[in-house]
Amino acid sequence: MLRELSIRNLAVIEDVTVSFHDGFHVLTGETGAGKSILIDALSLVVGGRGQAELVRHGCDRSEIEAVFDMPFNHPVWEVLARNGLTASSEELLVIRRELNAQGKSVSRINGQTVNLSMLREAGECLVNIHGQHEHQSLLRSDKHLDWLDAYAGEPLGERKKAYASLYKQYESAKSALRELEETSKRQLQMLDLYRFQLEEIATAQLQRGEDESLAEEKRKLTYAERLRGNAAEAYELLYGPQGLDAIGKAVSKLEDICSFDKAAIAPMLEQLQSAFYQAEDAVFSLRDYRDNIESDPERLAWIDDRLNTIHHLKRKYGESIEEILVYYNKIKTECEWLENRDERLQQLREEEQRLYKEALVLAYELTALRKHASSRLSSAVEAELQQLQMGGTMFRVVIGPIGGEQLEQEDVEPKLSINGMDEAVFLLAPNPGEPLKPLAKIASGGEMSRIMLALKSIFAAIDQIPVLIFDEVDTGVSGRAAQSIAEKMSLLSNGCQVFSITHLPQVACMADHHYEIHKSVIESRTRTSVTELSLTGRIEELARMLGGVEVTEKTRHHAQEMLDLAVQRKGA
Repeated sequence: MLRELSIRNLAVIEDVTVSFHDGFHVLTGETGAGKSILIDALSLVVGGRGQAELVRHGCDRSEIEAVFDMPFNHPVWEVLARNGLTASSEELLVIRRELNAQGKSVSRINGQTVNLSMLREAGECLVNIHGQHEHQSLLRSDKHLDWLDAYAGEPLGERKKAYASLYKQYESAKSALRELEETSKRQLQMLDLYRFQLEEIATAQLQRGEDESLAEEKRKLTYAERLRGNAAEAYELLYGPQGLDAIGKAVSKLEDICSFDKAAIAPMLEQLQSAFYQAEDAVFSLRDYRDNIESDPERLAWIDDRLNTIHHLKRKYGESIEEILVYYNKIKTECEWLENRDERLQQLREEEQRLYKEALVLAYELTALRKHASSRLSSAVEAELQQLQMGGTMFRVVIGPIGGEQLEQEDVEPKLSINGMDEAVFLLAPNPGEPLKPLAKIASGGEMSRIMLALKSIFAAIDQIPVLIFDEVDTGVSGRAAQSIAEKMSLLSNGCQVFSITHLPQVACMADHHYEIHKSVIESRTRTSVTELSLTGRIEELARMLGGVEVTEKTRHHAQEMLDLAVQRKGA
């Protein structure tokens, strides 16, 4: 249940904190006093869309906080746990939302920051707000199937989940088949090109790193004579009288005198000996290098041709041999896929048909469950409408195939959707002897209010939403119809918390708790206040609603009489 609502700097509300109770609450006040702002605040706190215009003029942000007291077995705790939020049913559930002047908002549940989708998922378990605009959802036949399925309950819900899983597989197979059929023609035109490219790349027999090694070999062959000449000349210089021989003679001279001045000569002798051995190694290596240099014009010509071939392939298929080979493997796979196209098409057609038939079996089961539920829902709605002064009204839920196909024709296969093979439409005959017609073509505003209330009464126990809010749903009704709406909302409050914004005294008098919304101007600023009325205050407010501007003793007496009668009706 909603225990407390705090609102700061939202539209005309500066700072209001209201405590609520179990049962039926009404909110009344003059037009424009700010009654709907309370509904807007609750809408925001359960994930409604925030707008910068809602922030009170001159303020940086609006703050809304709602405190709920929920039983341990309510679905909201599972939702919170699934979203990774820490919460305990032994504590109050506190939801806070801040909306700044730029339209951005921050939301928290029990102090933990949540995104809007998480807030909305939790809010859908807590509050159901019904205003006059929701009448339009009753006129949309695409919503009627959802209402029926919710009424059918868990047996249909479980079969619907199994069907939905199978239907998604069917849609996936059908999509793959259509894609293959649509792209195959264009891809088949590419098959010959792919085959040519595969042959061209395969014939080249490319090796990774081949181009780099060939380029290095080409450089050596191109400058072979120059390399050999310089290497030979360097060898002669090092191996001649002025090279190793001279160093060797120098080593001998130092060895001869080393014993006379070992401290000075030994280090130099060691360095010179080391240099001699290193130079000797270099000379032998240089000789081998010189002897291995060959001039091979034929090999050079072959390398040029090979590098030209690789360069040609690079221009067409990739910037490196690695990229060319990757492209080769890719088109090889596509060719294999295209060459097996007919087999793949046949497999997909068979899979599509198999999944369609399996889904169709479940769809027929859904239809049977819906037809059984539609009969029960029609009877339940008629019983509720009887209590809402619409006795004699016929209400029917008609189930038919998607698109209205005539399934009796053997060549027509039922169409499937994510919900099965059915469409549902609510039909109404408000007066005896009149034919059943869709709601959009027959129901008046007052009738729509009562039909919606009848459905809410039926579904209140099913959806387990603890807070129901009716925003002026009694507009367009009066007299006994208004009284029956009030009694129905009072009855609903036995199982959940009911709030109603109303201008009708027949509705206000049936409430367990009455709140007056009052607008005043203080220091040139408009402020809205919310006051829970005592018995005396309720009498004055009801008298105002009955008599308008002037409140007389007669209207007060009438108001007291209405409250007394309301107590008797609720007791009955």
